[in-house]
Amino acid sequence: MYVTEFLITFASIYKQCIMTLVIVTILLLCYALIATENITNINKAAVAIFAGTVGWVLYICYGTDFVMLRHAAEYSSFWDGVTETSIAVKEFIAQNIFIKYVGKASSLVLFLLATMEIVEILNNNGCFDFISQLMKTRSSNKLLWIVSILTFLISANLDNLTTIILMLTIMHKIIPNRRLRMMYGAAILLSANLGGALTVIGDVNGLYLWTNGNVSASNYSLSMALPVLIAWLVPILWLGMQMPDRIETESITMPYRGDDTRLNVWQRIIMLFVGIGGLWFIPTFHDITKLDPFLGALCVLAVLWVVNEIINRKLLRADDTTTISNRIPRVLQYGTIQMALFVLGMMLAIGVIQEIGVIEQLSVAFDENVHNIWIVGVLAGAMSCVLDNFTTAISFFYLHGNVDLNGEYWKIIAYCTIVGGNVLCIGSAGGLALMRAERIHVGWYLRNVGLKVVVGGLFGFITLYFVA
Repeated sequence: MYVTEFLITFASIYKQCIMTLVIVTILLLCYALIATENITNINKAAVAIFAGTVGWVLYICYGTDFVMLRHAAEYSSFWDGVTETSIAVKEFIAQNIFIKYVGKASSLVLFLLATMEIVEILNNNGCFDFISQLMKTRSSNKLLWIVSILTFLISANLDNLTTIILMLTIMHKIIPNRRLRMMYGAAILLSANLGGALTVIGDVNGLYLWTNGNVSASNYSLSMALPVLIAWLVPILWLGMQMPDRIETESITMPYRGDDTRLNVWQRIIMLFVGIGGLWFIPTFHDITKLDPFLGALCVLAVLWVVNEIINRKLLRADDTTTISNRIPRVLQYGTIQMALFVLGMMLAIGVIQEIGVIEQLSVAFDENVHNIWIVGVLAGAMSCVLDNFTTAISFFYLHGNVDLNGEYWKIIAYCTIVGGNVLCIGSAGGLALMRAERIHVGWYLRNVGLKVVVGGLFGFITLYFVA
């Protein structure tokens, strides 16, 4: 009898170890594919979705062994009066375990999709046309600062990937010289990523921490403000030293948008106020109602949508609405949907790794061998140089078991992964978008921009040590 029980237990542990090894191997291979997307040309969103879905399928195939590891009490309660079958085990996993990770990931995805639609409505109504008008200058340094400041401010209000694509599209029309476009594109990348890190709605790392209850919006912004500004100003000032005195620009003409050119300036200002002002109100909405922030984003979208239909009522009644240009919004939509799917896939993939117990083992190993969270931050920053910054950040977020509100650890990882993702241009979705748009090579970016990012990031890191 004891021999039989021993053999059953041994077989269960053996299967569990084998399946754990398989799932971890799949995730590590997916990490490698994400890090080498610029070489393999395999979209990292597809890789992330594959890791998340396959991981949960393998988990549920051997669900009983894994469930007993982390959910023994709930599992026993579930079987009270129920016949234990394989189908019932799968129902328990689907209803009590899997759905929690889907909920967390979906809240981020819905927030990103809502902001994407807000940007699309604003852009279709010419609310961002003022950006082109502000760039009427022949001074290269003046143009650099105009572009950088605008990108930084817009990214703090919208997500950084959307801002990067929007600004790159505008810059491509203005600057004919490809080498100069590469320099300005690098400035846009740095400004968007670091500007997005200033608020909880500007970057997906901060958005995750906020929606997960790890940080409050005001405390996060106050702690990140000075380090982020330093990490941004140092490389931008350095880039300005390499710019020529004068620059040739193409003549800037307002885009033809069909009947929506009838909108007055004040109408566009109203829509911009509703869209951007509404996004700023979301943290207050969350504090008052305690509802998930994505609901606030959807509320802003609904109000802006109604305002859009009221202002464009003549256009909506027209027979021919195909003349409205949607070129930029389609680019934004494509990039943001990929980012949303990538976030969904990575959160599901990391979730299954947590459920099989690997995260806990890694967390214990880190606590025993690395006792300083600032060293962990440096490791996260180095890892995000070659791996996507969100992938790195979410991995290190899960390693920290404590749920202390506004803890130093969350801000350190968020800051280090954002800065690290800018060192090689391949560490963020925006960097990959820049590489494709201007055909930039990693070597050129490292020589001309990477060192500047490291220096600025170190100064910002030292500042964060004193203000976090």
